Formats: sequence, structure tokens, C-alpha cells
Amino acid sequence: MSNSRIVWLSPTDPQDAFPPVETALREPDGLLAAGGDLGSERLLCAYSSGIFPWSDQGQPILWWSPDPRCIFRKGDFHLSRSLRRHLRQSTAEVRFNTSFPDVIRACAAPRITEQQTWITADMIVAYERLHGEGWAHSVEIWRDGSLVGGLYGLAIGRAFFGESMYSAESNASKIALLALSKMIDADEFGIFDCQVPSTHLLSLGAKLIPRHEFIEILDSLCDPLERFENWPSAPISTKRLLQG
Repeated sequence: MSNSRIVWLSPTDPQDAFPPVETALREPDGLLAAGGDLGSERLLCAYSSGIFPWSDQGQPILWWSPDPRCIFRKGDFHLSRSLRRHLRQSTAEVRFNTSFPDVIRACAAPRITEQQTWITADMIVAYERLHGEGWAHSVEIWRDGSLVGGLYGLAIGRAFFGESMYSAESNASKIALLALSKMIDADEFGIFDCQVPSTHLLSLGAKLIPRHEFIEILDSLCDPLERFENWPSAPISTKRLLQG
């Protein structure tokens, strides 16, 4: 069931004051509420409930819960022959949480295909705070001592919520996605939330599932709210990604 209006939140409202996700608009798909704040407690409550913030520069905070939802689960990632060949030849390595501020700022930088970024200065502050609190994480691709790509998102329990990724050289963001898919295959995570589909994500094996199924999965993976701390401490070579 969808309403024709959205709920406006006040920063003083309880952190869980979001309306039921079933009341989100169908057009634009998933728009649920506006306003509130980007405090850690509200963000954690939102993500674990299947809601995420997204808005353009100058807009109030907008909260979304689209239907269907785009995700990766165990065995979904499609490792193409061209990417497999690239991994054999690459000298890059994967690191985790060594340069979160650089990753989120690279994701926020202007891109040729986009006139502006939705990763506002306030969002950078909020997610850097979440990183310091142990909730937000970066998967980084390094080559010859330089950061050449990666992604960032939130890990709550056994769910990883992807926020954005970037590549400064070919295949870098794919390698970051592959590294996380290996953690899903090893049952470290039960799901990787991509939020909304793209041709790129679907070509890598991402699937669309109904929102109600997504919420049921989160209920099992995010309850109770727990920090995920089992991140690899040593760099992982691209060749090692092919082995397991």
C-alpha cells in the first residue's frame, strides 16, 4: 500500500519514527519520508529497517525504501572471464578500512556522467562518524602504493549496506565487490544491499527481490544490532581472490 504524501520528520522525533516502509511512494519509487537528521542512531535504525538517506545538494534529507530491492547473496557474483584474466595479471591488492576518508571523498567527487553528487558534506561527516564508531567501512583497491578504487558502506550484524563505489582505473570497483562477495560466500555476511539496480550491478549478478522479502532478511541478520569486526587485517592480492 502506498500513500500520495510522505512523512516529515523533526530532528527531535524518536530515532525510530519512520513510517512503515509499505507506505513509501511508488513514484518516485520508495520515497518514504523527509527531514530528521543524520545522527548515528537514526541512521542505524533506518538501515536495519530497510531505509536509507539520499538527496541532492540543497535538498532536505530524503529517506527511501524502494521496491524491489537490488542485492547480492551467496553465489550471486558473476566472475567473468575478462575479469578473471585481469585478476591473474593485476598487481593490485585489497585492503579494508585503512583509508575510509579518502574512499568516501573519491566517491563524492564529480563524475563525467553526473552533474552533481548526492554525497553531501553533511553525509561525509555522518559516515565518517559511523566509521569511527565501527559501523561504516571501506573496501579499498591499492596498486603500487596508490588508492585506485573502492567502495564504502555500513555493516550491521551480518548485513552489508553498500553506499557508493568508484574506480580510478579499470575494474577497481569490481574487485572491491568481488572481495565482499567472497565474504558472503564464506557466510561472513548474509547479504550485500545495493539499494537500487543498475545495468552494471545486474551484469555482475545482482538480483532483485521484493521489499517485504528484503525486510524479512534484515530482521534475521540485523537483530540485535551488532558491529561486524571480522575484517581481514592483511592485504589480499587479486590472485588470492581467485583461489577461494
